[in-house]
Order: sequence, then structure tokens, then C-alpha cells
Amino acid sequence: MSFPELGALADWANDSSLRMLLVALLAVLLALLVHGVGAALVLRLTRSMPVAFAAARQCKAPARVLLPLTALQAVWQIAPDDFPLIGAVRHGNSLLLLLALTWLGLRAVRGVRGVAQGVVGLHPLDVEDNLNARRIHTQTRMLTRIVMGTVLLAGLALMLMTFPDARQFGASLLASAGVVGLVAGIAARPIFSNLIAGLQIALAQPIRIDDVLVVQGDWGRVEEITGTYVVLKIWDERRLIIPLQWFIENPFHNWTRKSASIIGTVFLWVDYRMPLEPLRKEAQRVCDAAPEWDRRLCKLQVTEAGKSAIELRLLVSSASSGQNWDLRCRVREALVDFMQREYPQHLPLMRAELAEAVISGKPATAQ
Repeated sequence: MSFPELGALADWANDSSLRMLLVALLAVLLALLVHGVGAALVLRLTRSMPVAFAAARQCKAPARVLLPLTALQAVWQIAPDDFPLIGAVRHGNSLLLLLALTWLGLRAVRGVRGVAQGVVGLHPLDVEDNLNARRIHTQTRMLTRIVMGTVLLAGLALMLMTFPDARQFGASLLASAGVVGLVAGIAARPIFSNLIAGLQIALAQPIRIDDVLVVQGDWGRVEEITGTYVVLKIWDERRLIIPLQWFIENPFHNWTRKSASIIGTVFLWVDYRMPLEPLRKEAQRVCDAAPEWDRRLCKLQVTEAGKSAIELRLLVSSASSGQNWDLRCRVREALVDFMQREYPQHLPLMRAELAEAVISGKPATAQ
């Protein structure tokens, strides 16, 4: 190589731009090396911790992008201001860095959700005592959706704030357009209200997946809980869509708040002359033979004494509300059939018909 060529090479090597590019390349290589060693170490240390291990596996790919971008950001910050296109390079690297951070957050939540879904799979809802399963299903779905939405919203907001024009536009809106800001705040209120309500439902859990609710007279099961509304599956296959905020501001019945077991009632009206002990024995016999009865309660009592008849209330218990409904229908039909067969004369009679029967000397007919 000739001396002129060596001199040109020396000038090229002394150029500040070339040096910054070489530093940037070395920073990227060092960041990749750190990522490789760190990822292997973290995965090894968290192998016995399912949640941490799943999150670490999900974060491995975005971290491979995040670390080099972080190293490059440090290099561009110390670069001289006369470096070609340094402003655009710094801004573009900042956007990519924020995008990688958002990706990292979403993948971490996804990893935790994957473990949670595995835990959910170990707690099926189609069992008699599914209180713990319903709690886990509700918390998993609600919290992961809220966290993922928050991470995505924060990432987009931070990326938007890197544009000076966007910051200036936002400041001018706040300074000179208070009415517009107020209107926007009012318009956004349902979104934030439902977000806060979602957090309250996920943590306090006034309702859960598969809970049995009575909302404004409609009986149904909670089929789905999203970030903004609850889907209630009515017994006749209809779907009632209710905003989350409604459950925070209004009272409602939750039949499975503490457990799925429930006590139901069966009412009968009979004549004053009806002997009660045969009815009690028949009710007990029907409950003993019913697969829906959980053998906790089967009790017949007189709860009302009216002018023409007495009211009987039968309490029966079951492991779930659906079984209790079937049990109540079964017992009601059996007692009515028993009275029609054994004691038809003691069914409620109309006062006029009874008087007519006494005058004519004919036996009273059951109504």
C-alpha cells in the first residue's frame, strides 16, 4: 500500500463520524452479549418459579431489541451536535426504545397471563363447589386486560410526547381551550369510570365469572366480564349487557357470593283441616329420593293463616341454584299430586261453593 493511501486511511480513521459509528457498533455488540448471558442466567434462576420463568421467557425477545436500543440511545446522547442528522437519529431511537419498552411490558403481562391460564385450567367451573375457580377466573381475566390496556396506553402516550408539536398542541389546548378540555373530560368519564370499576370488581369481587345474579328482576349467570361491561346469560338464553359502573352504583342480588349452595322455598295453600304431618313425611320422602337435594335442609312450616286457607312454606337446600330450581319444582309437583290423591277434600275451597255444598248435603268438591 502506498503512502498516499495510508494517509487517506488515517484521515478516515480520525473522522469523528466514523468513530461514533464504531462506538455504536461496539455498544450494540456489547448489549447483545449482555443479553445472551443475562437471559441464560435469569432463565436458570427462575426455573423453579413458574410465574417468573414464564415472564422471563416472554421478555427474552423484546429484551434482545431493548438492550441494543438503550445502548444506542446512550451513544447518541454523547454524540456531538454536528453529527449528521443527530436530531432525527436521537428522536427515532427514542421512539423505537419506547416501542420496545411497550412490547416488553405486553409480553411480560402475556407471560403472567399464560401461567394464570394454566392455573385457571386446574380450576374448572363445571363442578359443584366452584367458588375458588370463579374467583381465579375473574381476577385473571380482569387484571390482565386492565394491565395490558394500561401498558399500551402509556406507551402510546409517551411516544406521542416525544413530538414537540404534540406537546405544544396539548399545552395550548389546556391553556386556551378549557371548555373543550372540560367537554373531553366529560366524554371520557365513562371510560375511566369503567376502568376504575373494573379494578374494583377484580380486587373486591362483588361478582365473579359464573355467579348467579338477579339484576332488575332478571335471573342469570355471569357469562363474561370485559373491561367495560358484563354479559349476563338469562335462563331463557337471552343476554343482558350491563356496564361495569352499574354494579358499583346499584344494588343487585348475588346468590353465589360466598358459596354456590342455596336454600329455596316452595309455597302451598291448603285448607285449615289439612293434617300437616303426612305432608311433612311426603316432603321428606321426596327430598330423600331427589338427586338435587344436598341433605342440609327440608323443613315444612305454616307461615300464614288467612281467612280461607293456611300458607305452608317448605325450605329445601341444594348445592347450586340450578339444582335448587329443579328440586323446588320436583317437590311442588309431588306435594300437589299427593294432596290430590290422598286429601282432595282439604284443598282450598271457595266460600260460596262450600256453603252450597253444606245446604244441598252433597260432598264439597275440590277447586
